[in-house]
Amino acid sequence: MTATLTTPPQTTDDAPSPKPKQKVPLKHRLNRFDVKASPYLYIAPFFVLFGLVGLFPLGYTFVVSLNKWNLLTGPAGFVGLDNYVAELTDPFFWNSLFNTISIFLLSAIPQLVIAVVIAAVLDQNIRAKTFWRMSVLIPYVVTPVAVTLIFSSAFDEKYGLINNLLTAFHLDPVMWKTETFPSHIAIATMVNWRWTGYNALILLAAMQAVPRDIYESAALDGAGPIRRFFSMTLPSIRPTMIFVIITATVGGLQIFTEPKLFNPTTATPGGPQRQYQTTVLYLWDLAFNRQNFGKASAVAWLLFLIIVLFGVLNFLISRRIASGEARASKRSTARRLARINEQRNSIPVAASEPAETVAAPRAQPDDSPTQEHRS
Repeated sequence: MTATLTTPPQTTDDAPSPKPKQKVPLKHRLNRFDVKASPYLYIAPFFVLFGLVGLFPLGYTFVVSLNKWNLLTGPAGFVGLDNYVAELTDPFFWNSLFNTISIFLLSAIPQLVIAVVIAAVLDQNIRAKTFWRMSVLIPYVVTPVAVTLIFSSAFDEKYGLINNLLTAFHLDPVMWKTETFPSHIAIATMVNWRWTGYNALILLAAMQAVPRDIYESAALDGAGPIRRFFSMTLPSIRPTMIFVIITATVGGLQIFTEPKLFNPTTATPGGPQRQYQTTVLYLWDLAFNRQNFGKASAVAWLLFLIIVLFGVLNFLISRRIASGEARASKRSTARRLARINEQRNSIPVAASEPAETVAAPRAQPDDSPTQEHRS
């Protein structure tokens, strides 16, 4: 026989009565909403402005680049990617791109190297720190137009200061505004003079955030100043270094004011032979001199893609260099620790035991008589 056991039905009297839902006060609900929503409300104005002045012009420029668009008459028909194809086969576009990359390399590399050196010097314990730190920022305060006018006079081919100094030392004058490479050097000098101090202060702020006890420990281990700088300082400021490199890349590839005002007497922007016409200057010439907004927008989008490409390459290279320095430092530290452990293990144990025996204090029982009680 089998028996089936069934649980007796519960009566309504034994079932637990549901707890009454407590009403959350309005003050607590407002506090909870404030904690969750306030961060988004605080950062919302930036994204709203970025969408209005950043994303919308970018999307609108892409739409214009797909059309035949005149500055005065407006859109004149959809042409697709014809503007991009026309610019990629235009020798003036490649000439402007060559000039831009040449000026960028001549300005960005020396600028960053000198900025790192200046930041390292200002990070030392020197007198009048504030004076020197404020002094390196003075060129950044001067407007680009004033800088260009001053350097344009200094690099003048007939009456400029630079050629007068070269002639005084019996050297041939340089055609700063006629030849390609000298004109690139002159424009890169303006960029370096204005932006080196600004980048140096950013790197200095990162260097001062590195803990000082790390330098003291490295100095006790025998690391010199140069070794500490390359093995500890540069890896520690890697994020700031990447930021400076990216901003220098974006600014260097968008250079406009310096080549535009370097020789204002020429009718063609960028020199009579376009020897220092940058891509932004070529874009400006297409839009406002030739009144072809479609091709100018296509050049703007091509420049945007080139800047993104250069930014990603610089980010990967700088991160790899800094990671290599960090790995080399870790390997050096590991070898040093291994050498110290080997030296400790090579000490004979028998020689160390008497020292431990002598150094160990002799324990006295609590009930042992004291010296006075013995006497």
